[in-house]
Amino acid sequence: MSTVDARLYQSPGRGRGVLDIFRRRYLLRLLVRKATATRYRNSVLGWTWSYVKPLSQFAVYYFVMGIILNIHRDVDNFAIYLFSGIVIINLFNEGFSNATNSIVDNGALVRKIYLPRELFPVAAIIVAFVHFLPQVAVLLVICLLLGWTPSLIGLAAILAAVVIVIVFAIGLGLFFGGINVRFRDAQNVVEIIRMFSTWTSPVLYMWTLVIDKMPPWLFHIYMSNPLTVAAELFHVGFWAPTASSTPGLPPHFMIYALAACVVSLIMLVVGQTVFRRFERSFAQDL
Repeated sequence: MSTVDARLYQSPGRGRGVLDIFRRRYLLRLLVRKATATRYRNSVLGWTWSYVKPLSQFAVYYFVMGIILNIHRDVDNFAIYLFSGIVIINLFNEGFSNATNSIVDNGALVRKIYLPRELFPVAAIIVAFVHFLPQVAVLLVICLLLGWTPSLIGLAAILAAVVIVIVFAIGLGLFFGGINVRFRDAQNVVEIIRMFSTWTSPVLYMWTLVIDKMPPWLFHIYMSNPLTVAAELFHVGFWAPTASSTPGLPPHFMIYALAACVVSLIMLVVGQTVFRRFERSFAQDL
């Protein structure tokens, strides 16, 4: 009688984490299609909300920061500066929030069958990216009207910003998505982080206003934030080509960008580790 090596089989209900997503691309596409199809179901405006929400947010911030506080006087094309920062931060906020709730929102499916649980947070991030594209389209049209012309450096900066934000959002989404199944307080922590993400990044103001208000060590931490680096890269890609004068990037920006990449990758590893730790009891906790 022949014997079968048990090592050829995987333990039931356990996979290889995020790496399994590449083997289950079909399931990932199904989850993304389902989420995008049901997002605005029974909505009168439908996908128009993808334009209305960011434009409304921009109008409020522009009125407060630009008109009331007069920051626009010191920033050339302040509207483009503000909107480009809002767009990239919105990608993080929506992706992070969706990923945190993804396991709970798909609880019925998680309890019934096994599939790599990481598919849900990653699908949530992809859906956020899909809804990020209309905002970029609006931003691009406005920039073109103001004389924006593409460049290799600008396009590389835009792409790098998106990659940094997506990796960082996946890491945080896995971390809080796993914890949120057992401790629903995680949702409140996520809301606080989302609020800080806008105000602690150079979106409503310029980095030049921060450098003189912080000790050097704190400024280094501030600039190493992946969202800060992503916002500056988006400004390089969209705002700088339309402005007649800019303060340029902060000193040692390439070091900050490298630090932001390292932070994002570390968060991805930590998030995956914590997610797999809580994954064992998802069915019971749900």
